[in-house]
Amino acid sequence: MFALPRISRSRSLIGLGAIALIALGTASAEVEVYQIDKVHSLAGFKIRHLFSKTAGRFTDFGGTLHFDAAKPEDSRIEITIQAASIDTDNENRDNHLRTADFFDVEKYPTITFMSTKIEPTGEKDRFKVTGDFTMLGVTKPVTISVELLGFAEFPGMGHRGGFSASTTINRKDFGMQWNKVFDAGGTILGEEVEIDFPIEVMRAAS
Repeated sequence: MFALPRISRSRSLIGLGAIALIALGTASAEVEVYQIDKVHSLAGFKIRHLFSKTAGRFTDFGGTLHFDAAKPEDSRIEITIQAASIDTDNENRDNHLRTADFFDVEKYPTITFMSTKIEPTGEKDRFKVTGDFTMLGVTKPVTISVELLGFAEFPGMGHRGGFSASTTINRKDFGMQWNKVFDAGGTILGEEVEIDFPIEVMRAAS
């Protein structure tokens, strides 16, 4: 009694087909998940020591990127660094940096960053990534300058992408106060820390 005429059924099938194609297109544009490839990434930093800058890095870190190729500003990234993995090529200095004077790694074993906003800068493939940066139990918003270097499929290595990321923080904002003042004035260490984080990511297995 309520059967559709033949032409209506055809249109219905066409409509269903169109919906299916739209759904497939939406699925193909979904956010993809990538993991940081630690072997080809670096969690590095520099800080003033006297008149020059001393460099260091963390050797144990990881993170996940949820990447939307169609709308990069809808992407998000989470990074976790193991504070005890600090390495400045000097064992005595590294042991001091692990104490309560600096990173207090027994009490605060991780340093984390979780993005909350990604904004295009107007320059091609360059973005401002703002997020919650947590160190020594203190969380503050930090904005990172990020350049998207590209994504591609590599034989035997899977689908990969690359980014260059950098920012500067004031260590005292996170409660890292230790310093030494000279009688003649001036301090042994600077307050600002330059962070350099070139990242290579690999697409996670579905």
